[in-house]
Amino acid sequence: MTQYLLSVFGPAERGEFGSYPDRETMVKAMADTGVFNERLQADGHLLYANGLASAMDATVVDGQGETPVFSDGPYLESKEYIGGFWIIEAADFDQALALAAEGSKACQGRVEVRPFQ
Repeated sequence: MTQYLLSVFGPAERGEFGSYPDRETMVKAMADTGVFNERLQADGHLLYANGLASAMDATVVDGQGETPVFSDGPYLESKEYIGGFWIIEAADFDQALALAAEGSKACQGRVEVRPFQ
């Protein structure tokens, strides 16, 4: 089985309900994502999953020089950032894509699929 990172993208600017337009949509997406996560676990695909704090809460560390440099905020300026992710195992890329499509529907966000080296 190959391991894949499924990254969920959302807008940089989050409102009262995160990237969702209203509370009802947010609650449904969280519930649907929970069901999806349980199925991934039961079917032996899920290795780890979690949501991320806002990219604005990030700190970039550059330790390439003699003294590390720490910068507040995201590494790249973007309109969208990773809001959460799954690390899964799948038989092949097609299965990973199918699982990502289910995850995308559940969380109501776009999902990037990337295999680990």
